[in-house]
Amino acid sequence: MDKNTKQSELELKAREWLTERGVTLDDIAELVYYLQVKYHDDLSMEECRFNVDRVLTKREVQNAILTGIQLDKLAEQNKLDHPLQQTIETDESLYGVDEIIALSIVNVYGSIGFTNYGYIDKQKPGILERLNDKSTGECHTFLDDIVGAIAAAASSRLAHGSADVKQLDD
Repeated sequence: MDKNTKQSELELKAREWLTERGVTLDDIAELVYYLQVKYHDDLSMEECRFNVDRVLTKREVQNAILTGIQLDKLAEQNKLDHPLQQTIETDESLYGVDEIIALSIVNVYGSIGFTNYGYIDKQKPGILERLNDKSTGECHTFLDDIVGAIAAAASSRLAHGSADVKQLDD
């Protein structure tokens, strides 16, 4: 199998798993809009969605999505050994591996993404609020951070693109 085929399969699977877990590109685009609307007068959901879509083409992002969702699924199925099972199942506050995986996504688009990620992780707007609802019986220990990181990376990508356009206009 050549590299491009494998890349394409990873991307398709990552997108499929996001959808299966109830996360749409529009959900993530809404987070990007939430993060960036006050900095861009004419920001559209279409532009936010475009940037989310571009972030999802990155192999590092695809690997993080697949790894995180797989661990969440295993925790839901009670297939992890103790004490990791309980740690992931309860999203223990001192367990930071979920954030480390998310930061690998944020890192793809530079340091502005770290600020966006920290902010959105604390605010938990939109889809992040639902993913953090422990009463559903679903485990999204990794997914909530991954979704926030994708939004932060897309916001960073958007900010960098906007800065590039302003430089061209000057």
